Amino acid sequence: MISKTHNRRNDTAPIPVHMTSWQLAVKRCFDFVCALIGIIVFFPLFLIIYIVLLAQRDGNPIFAQERVGMGGKIFNIYKFRSMHQGAENGTPVLAQKQDARLTPIGRFLRNHHLDELPQLWNVLKGDMSFVGYRPERKYFIDQIMQHDVRYEFLYQMRPGITSDATIYNGYTDTMEKMLERLSMDLHYLKTASLKGDIIIILKTLGIVAKGD
Repeated sequence: MISKTHNRRNDTAPIPVHMTSWQLAVKRCFDFVCALIGIIVFFPLFLIIYIVLLAQRDGNPIFAQERVGMGGKIFNIYKFRSMHQGAENGTPVLAQKQDARLTPIGRFLRNHHLDELPQLWNVLKGDMSFVGYRPERKYFIDQIMQHDVRYEFLYQMRPGITSDATIYNGYTDTMEKMLERLSMDLHYLKTASLKGDIIIILKTLGIVAKGD
């Protein structure tokens, strides 16, 4: 059941991005430089994963999916394939922590967050940032908007690979979790800072290092 605190919000004033224009410029420069370094450093790992997935013969090793990003524009998010080809059969389904659609290799990649590596290309291109709300598919955004129209405020910034909501909310496999994630993302919008981004990145690296 959806909590009463998540009832449809039509009378909420716009929430501006807390960062100044120069902070956003620094954030973009940081994203570009670190994404470029990451692609160069991890290229051998990219190549190994690609070849292993290619040998699996279960669809293109690089999985592309339409998401809604900054300004409400559609872009393709890239991941290493972790699920069987045609896993959704045309109907969007939320990912689960122990998803039966995962391939054995895909489960390993997902557990160690290696399936997200191709998103470095999204960051380099400017589709995404290292820190920001996780981009969602329009199918699910339409459902979220039925409960809370404030989702559109997120379009003021680039979506990200990680965030406080990603760290603490885990898999958003229910509408309740999606609305909780939205609340956390809106809080980030109101309080975003370069220092806060660094803290979130360090927390995320710690989680990845521990294999959580």
